[in-house]
Amino acid sequence: MRHLSRQVPQKAMISRQRPATDQRSRPAKRRPSRSLARVLSLSGSEALFLCHCLLVVATVRLGLTLFSYNRVRAMVTRLNARQCASMGELRLVAWGVAAAARFVPRASCLTQALSGQYILARQGNASNIRIGVERGTGEQLKAHAWLVSDNHVVLGGSVDGFAHLVDHGSR
Repeated sequence: MRHLSRQVPQKAMISRQRPATDQRSRPAKRRPSRSLARVLSLSGSEALFLCHCLLVVATVRLGLTLFSYNRVRAMVTRLNARQCASMGELRLVAWGVAAAARFVPRASCLTQALSGQYILARQGNASNIRIGVERGTGEQLKAHAWLVSDNHVVLGGSVDGFAHLVDHGSR
């Protein structure tokens, strides 16, 4: 049986393709960021809280760049926090800090945990920063930090697969 498809001449195929140099030299078209669209759709109180979180995350990130962890932790935990936060407060802090961290370069898990602890302490809520290392990798040491309040992980994800090293609580 004869093949009925028609072959495209080589010259026609080349004219349809852009040279590789043209693709690299042209600036990529930018689409509006979904994050920005979401920020603009927030209510007034949510936007204000997100701005507060952004300021705290940026300040903690700058503090960790300029000072030692112990000094930044001492500044963050200087507030007296005794009560347990409600689940609504914990969810709000988790959302605010995680959303703000997307806008701050190099906002690591430690930066987010310290920021969340500061925000909770300002509300009078106690929390701990839990630091651990990944178990059994053997190749390189991977550390991680979580924010924990009343045995609920607020920031940092699951603690599975990590060996617990130390807790740093609020005062």
